[in-house]
Amino acid sequence: MAYETVVVEQFDGVSKITLNRPDRLNALSFQLLDELQQALRAAAEDEGCRCVLVTGAGRGFSSGADLMDAAQGLKPGQRPDLGAPLEDRYHPVLRQIRDMAKPVIAAINGTAAGAGLNIALACDIVVAARSAKLIQAFSNIGLVPDAGGTWSIPRLIGRARALRWMMSGEPLLAEQALDWGLLTGVYDDAALAKEADDLARSMAARPTLALAAIKQLVDRSLDHDLEAQLALEASTQTRVGFSDDAWEGIMAFVQKRPAQFQGR
Repeated sequence: MAYETVVVEQFDGVSKITLNRPDRLNALSFQLLDELQQALRAAAEDEGCRCVLVTGAGRGFSSGADLMDAAQGLKPGQRPDLGAPLEDRYHPVLRQIRDMAKPVIAAINGTAAGAGLNIALACDIVVAARSAKLIQAFSNIGLVPDAGGTWSIPRLIGRARALRWMMSGEPLLAEQALDWGLLTGVYDDAALAKEADDLARSMAARPTLALAAIKQLVDRSLDHDLEAQLALEASTQTRVGFSDDAWEGIMAFVQKRPAQFQGR
């Protein structure tokens, strides 16, 4: 499919989606969000895709929402409904990421702000360039964090840090974000692209069904008591235990050879 605001590359079982409005620091226009949703859906439906990698073109990941879109068609003095595009365009993207039955990696290659950052933080694994800045500046313009930020961030770093960061509007540098637990890796700027590609390749080579099940188990655990989680673990283990990948993994272990997973 032809896209104008995202670039999709495929290699070694990886679908790499690059936000591609570098002249606007990959601000999230309605078109970009629609195309990102389409690209994510295509990756989800592609049996050859076993891992998704999302990054940005140019000097940053995304500066956040393109407010010019929200202002289109308004009469003088009319104020836009900023919640409507969240439901229509942002939330479908977030659901695509969270429901994806394969790992989704975000590589933050520079500034990531607002809704752009929160889309990255919705991904399963988030890495960044050493110069990256993570910005929750909604309060600076009288707004609240959106695009899932108030759900994901407290779960990643706790209530106290989440409130301080969101209320202050202060940028967070990559090393501090790593220390807090928002990121799982920080790399020199020149090395980020290769490190992210290699990480995606390594995930694509792993047992996809098991990775998807791990993702579901971890997400569900946040709302379960122990007994509910134990029951879900057992039923999930039964399901994945019948997969070809589980049999291959067990046989490879017994035969002392590398496993060759096929994602089924």
